[in-house]
Amino acid sequence: QVQLVESGGGLVQAGDSLKLSCAASGLSFSNYVMGWFRQAPGKEREFVAATRGSGVIPKFADSVKGRFTISRDNAKNTVYLQMNSLKPEDTAVYYCAVDSSHPFYTAIRDRDYDYWGQGTQVTVSS
Repeated sequence: QVQLVESGGGLVQAGDSLKLSCAASGLSFSNYVMGWFRQAPGKEREFVAATRGSGVIPKFADSVKGRFTISRDNAKNTVYLQMNSLKPEDTAVYYCAVDSSHPFYTAIRDRDYDYWGQGTQVTVSS
């Protein structure tokens, strides 16, 4: 079965950086779009970034453009989210997810994603 395991979250100060990782198993990783979402307390889950299997044409939410980058290592079945210049409003549980249905479309809606990790907490203090 498909498993996604996120890691790398933590407590940082505003302006710091963090790199999240998501290790996938049980799927042909390089074939699928991988996405990152986040959910803050009391808010709906929102799209952060996504990348196709080849890693080209990533998409980002406007709120993170220029600060976050997404990358993947298909040999390691791992997708990364590098987060720079973190702000308190970036505080959330971050989830990685797989879209197994649209390999040539970088989806940004969470309902397009089939499998989800358990999440990792990112807390940014001011």
